[in-house]
Amino acid sequence: MASEVDKANAAAPSDGPTIFDKIISKQIPAKIIFEDDKCLAFRDISPQAPVHFLVIPKVRGNLSQLSKAKESDVPLLGHLFFVAQQVARQEGIADSGFRVVVNDGPQGSQSVYHLHLHVLGGRQMG
Repeated sequence: MASEVDKANAAAPSDGPTIFDKIISKQIPAKIIFEDDKCLAFRDISPQAPVHFLVIPKVRGNLSQLSKAKESDVPLLGHLFFVAQQVARQEGIADSGFRVVVNDGPQGSQSVYHLHLHVLGGRQMG
């Protein structure tokens, strides 16, 4: 199995649909735990903690990477973080603490070029 670094180095930004676009359109199944008109949260298929889910915007727009965000994206970015804490509470990890990670670009180990927040918890983070 390829490492996260190998996956990131093999990934490339594209205007075509990402795996997340296919999850949003329900072409690919996912264990969805939250959905509203702006975003979707679902369980990570390779969890790195007892609780590990992703929060993604439903419309990628220019948010293939966090480093591509514009001032007009601020409301959506805030909404993604707000949903992350709401779902963390729903999952029972808000009181004990959790980590939010955004990978950006090849050296940030980004493997899918559709902005996504990793929310991890349920154990002590190192």
